[in-house]
Amino acid sequence: MSEQKIQLCIDALAADVADKLAQDSAMDITAALQEFMKTKTYALLFDERSLLYLESAEYVFDMLQSEQRGDWERWREE
Repeated sequence: MSEQKIQLCIDALAADVADKLAQDSAMDITAALQEFMKTKTYALLFDERSLLYLESAEYVFDMLQSEQRGDWERWREE
């Protein structure tokens, strides 16, 4: 997969996860995206070895929620 396609996947996932975060926490989409961008889950999207950018938004959002709860064991399982 080309770098451009990977970046498109990451951008689309980030937007979808931010939307879910905004709905879940009653914040606006911009604040939700900024919050998501500060996380380890977001950073992992850029690690090509993880292939996280190929997962669904629901999967990534579940990882984010595990991270936010400090449930690192579950986060690593995802």
